[in-house]
Parts: sequence; C-alpha cells; structure tokens
Amino acid sequence: MKKIAALLLAMLLLITAGCGQTASTGGEDVPSTIDKILANKKIVIGTAPGYAPFEMKDKEGNFIGYDVDLGKAIAEALNVPVEFKQFEFSGIIPALQTGEIDMVISGMTIRGDRALSVSFSNPYYSTGQVLLVPASDTATKSWEDIDVKGKKIACSQGTTGALLAKQIYKNATVVDYPDFPTAGMALIQEQADAIVYDEPAIRTYEIMNEGKVRGVYDLISVENLGIAVQHNDLETVQWLNSFLESYRNSPKDLASIEKWFKSTDWMDNVANKE
Repeated sequence: MKKIAALLLAMLLLITAGCGQTASTGGEDVPSTIDKILANKKIVIGTAPGYAPFEMKDKEGNFIGYDVDLGKAIAEALNVPVEFKQFEFSGIIPALQTGEIDMVISGMTIRGDRALSVSFSNPYYSTGQVLLVPASDTATKSWEDIDVKGKKIACSQGTTGALLAKQIYKNATVVDYPDFPTAGMALIQEQADAIVYDEPAIRTYEIMNEGKVRGVYDLISVENLGIAVQHNDLETVQWLNSFLESYRNSPKDLASIEKWFKSTDWMDNVANKE
C-alpha cells in the first residue's frame, strides 16, 4: 500500500511540474535573450534603414535615427556594445527567429498576426498611416479619393501600410516594393499614384523632397510601435518594459525626439536622401 501511495505521489509531482512549465512558457523552453546578450557581451539589433526619422544611414555609413538612439540606450543600460544589422523589412522577423539578431527595433507596429511569431514590448512610440501623393496631385484630400480603377498604390513590402492598403483599396492596385525609399522613387518617377506609410516618415520625406510630393494627413489608422524579441521570451519582454518605463519621456528620450522629429538639421547628412 505504501509503494502504491509513493508511486501516486511521484506521478502527481511530475504532473504538477509539467503544468507549471506550460503555464510559464506555453510549453516551450525559451532561453532569455538578456542572458544571451550578457554572456556574449554584445547586443545585436535588426533594423531596416530608409524609415526616416526612425532608422537611416548617414553619408559615412553609420546608423542614425530615433530607433538607433533607443537601441544605444538599451545597450548602455545593459553595459554592452551594440551592433546594428541591416535587413529589408520583410526579412527582419525571420532573422530574429533564427537568432541572427537579438531584437528588432525598426518602427515595427504591434499586431496580432506578428505576435504569433514574435513577442513585443510595450509601445515606445505611437503613430498612424497616411497617404503620400505627387505634388502635382492637388485633388486628393483623403485615402478614399485615390481608390479608383487604374490607380497604383506603392507600399513597402511587409509593413503595416502594405497590409492596410490591401485591405482598404478595392479598385486601385496595390504594388509591393522592397522598401520605402524605392516606393518613394516610384512615386516621384510617376510609376505610382500614392504611397501608404507611417505619418512621421511621410512628413520627413515631404520635407526632403519639397515640391515633388505632398502628404495627405487624414489618418487612415493609428498604431503603436514596439520592440520585438523571440516568441515567448517573457523575461526579456519584462526587462524591456521596465527599461521603457524609465526611458520614455526621460531627458535622453526627449532630446532624441527633439533632434529627429522637431529639427531638420540632420537631413543633409542622410545617405541617398533615404
């Protein structure tokens, strides 16, 4: 009888332990990215330059922008050097999943479909999707005006703007481009009639291409940007959320906002006017 009781107790302990693991990690053994960063004594951040003023490259090839400042602040908080790796936006989540990078800071909108393959921090910036049209187009007042058969909407592949455009446009044709600068060039060269993209980048692009393009600032949607890490890496998400609580609206964050969103001094130093 004692042997049976002991056996039942052992089975109960095994079941309880198994249930505890599933509750905390969803049944997956997810190593902490924070531990990996500290062990490697370096943080590797994936980004997609061309999304001004969040991530760009200067004429010397250095990564610059609001997201780059955020990445450097995270590295400073962890007391490790930072390496930025460049990708096309559509390739950045696969790079995270394979472990090529530690996290994504690339103006990425927090979305339910993305949260099936990555985990997000709390928002670090709020923005929205708007329309960009050629300066010669003085008739378009909202995104609905451009939904006409024969019109072409250019989008950066894999972005929230591309997904949104494919949902809302029923008559115009939506065409994917590798990145925002390529889509912008198509617009300037009259190969497209409009672009759907994030409002801060549209405002910056309009300033940098004065007289060639015009923003239509009737918000199509509102989104929050987050930092992406390995799926179910809850320890790293918790650390990032704690970091963002102290970073957002701090003197360092406010100085970055002032530099990239309220000034145009940096624009002449951007490579290829991205």
